[in-house]
Amino acid sequence: MTLKLDDKKAIVAEVALVAKQSTSVVAASYAGLTVGQVTELRKQARNAGVYMRVIRNTLARRAFEGTQFACMDEALVGPLVLAFSKEEPGAAARLMKDYAKKFEKLEVKALSIDGKLLPANDLNRLASLPTKNEAIAQLMSVMSAPITKFVRTLAEPHSKLVRTFAALRDKKQQEAAV
Repeated sequence: MTLKLDDKKAIVAEVALVAKQSTSVVAASYAGLTVGQVTELRKQARNAGVYMRVIRNTLARRAFEGTQFACMDEALVGPLVLAFSKEEPGAAARLMKDYAKKFEKLEVKALSIDGKLLPANDLNRLASLPTKNEAIAQLMSVMSAPITKFVRTLAEPHSKLVRTFAALRDKKQQEAAV
């Protein structure tokens, strides 16, 4: 099915808007996957908050102009599916990594984050980035550690005094019982 010029402009505008709002993108070859497998991948992408789109490479190049993903021009070769992470940089990478384990036909070709084109073998590194909630939890634990240690340090003399009095009380009770 051929696309009319207005349809192509609409697709380019939609993908350009998503690209401007996204933090990372993963390009993967989907050749050899069945329709059911691609449908399952799309369903998982929606659940993970990942925008997926199969688009012609020339239209993708036009959509990436003026965005941080313009560096992907050279990597757009062959039939590709583009997965955009809108909120968490590693969401699309995690999805593609998990799905590539399940179906060997899905092959990651390139990924980009912060305007840098990364090779496909960096997929594990990008997929291992913490989610937003995990990052907040890590930050909070790092921020609370010094305060917790300070409070423990302040409370230690009082605790030691109480333990000393308790030991004296126990000693006197043993002497009185004898």
